[in-house]
Amino acid sequence: MRIVVAGGTGLIGSKVVESLQRLGHDVVSAAPGTGVDTISGRGVADALKGSDVVVDVTNKVIFEPEPILDFFTTSTRTLLNAGREAGVRHHVVLSIVGVDRLSYPGYLDAKAAQERLVAESGTPFTIVRATQFFENLTAMGAGMAQDDVIVPPAADLQPVAAADVAAALVDVATSAPLDGVVEVAGPERAAIARFIGPAFAARGDERPLKPDAGAGYFGVPIVRDSLVPLGVARIGRTTFDDWSAAHSS
Repeated sequence: MRIVVAGGTGLIGSKVVESLQRLGHDVVSAAPGTGVDTISGRGVADALKGSDVVVDVTNKVIFEPEPILDFFTTSTRTLLNAGREAGVRHHVVLSIVGVDRLSYPGYLDAKAAQERLVAESGTPFTIVRATQFFENLTAMGAGMAQDDVIVPPAADLQPVAAADVAAALVDVATSAPLDGVVEVAGPERAAIARFIGPAFAARGDERPLKPDAGAGYFGVPIVRDSLVPLGVARIGRTTFDDWSAAHSS
């Protein structure tokens, strides 16, 4: 198949591109650096011409409500419209576990809006919701710093390796559309501090962790199971301890 990976040069996208190429597919890595801009529309129609599947893993780290909503809705509409013209038969988009339960202005609401656009587009689709990546745990923890203390919410995580998320996306992209949602998580569910602590220690950061039941998740009020799958999920192979050991050098 001819598969376009929008955001194909990023953490997840580059792994998806590499895996699909190994499987023998004709893969287009679409990103501003490869001449494809889903915001301006530059190069999008040419990139999608003749494609069977679009995998959208585009992302931007913005937390202000209007700019991030504009990014995801503009980018998604651009891909959906070009895909419709190109005859794309399957639109796959990466989203976040819990986004359907956590309505809050900013990043989460923007991802929810993206999901709605895809689901209502008329193009056969699959939404892949993933939990937080191992690779992002230190950045997550840094965002929970209060002076010299890390204050995570007293909630659970079930983080997953980026490689396992990419593997799930490859499997979905090369299968029939579900017109629904697949959730992906890591093999271990535990309190946020269980993962943040070792991630910081591995970087030589010895700031203490003080979980707080009243703390939010980047401003979003959450409960213990807000960030983990509530039903059936595809479970990644890589444990947190194995991933940590492999990335400790």
